[in-house]
Amino acid sequence: MTNSAADLAPETASWGRRLLALVIDWMACTAITVLVLGADRWSGSNVSGFYTLGIFVVEAAVFTTLLGGSFGQLMTRLRVVRLDGGRLGPLPALARSAMIALVIPPLVFKPDGRGLHDLVAGSRVVPLHAG
Repeated sequence: MTNSAADLAPETASWGRRLLALVIDWMACTAITVLVLGADRWSGSNVSGFYTLGIFVVEAAVFTTLLGGSFGQLMTRLRVVRLDGGRLGPLPALARSAMIALVIPPLVFKPDGRGLHDLVAGSRVVPLHAG
C-alpha cells in the first residue's frame, strides 16, 4: 500500500483556531488604527474599517513572511507553511492576505481545509505542536 501526498501532509488547523486568530488579528489592527487616527477620528470615520483592513493585509503578509504566521496565528499557535513545509515568500504571503481581505476566498475550500487563498499561495495553515 502506498501513501499519497495527502497522507504525508501535516494536518490543517481547526476552523475554531483559525477564527480565533482572525479575531485577534482584527482587534490588534483596530487598536493600531485607533492609535494612528486617534479615538475621535476613528469612531467618527466612515472609512476607518478600510484602514483597519489595509493594516491587516500588511501585518498578515509581513508577519507570515518573517515569522510564519500573522500575529493572531502566532498567538493561537498556528503557522502558515508552503505545501513542502517551508516558509512563504513575500509575494505569496501578500496574495494570500489580500484574498483573505476579500472574505469569500477563505469560505470556498477543499476537503483538506485549504481555502482559495491557500490554493493561490500554495500554502496551508497547520497547528504548531509542542515538541
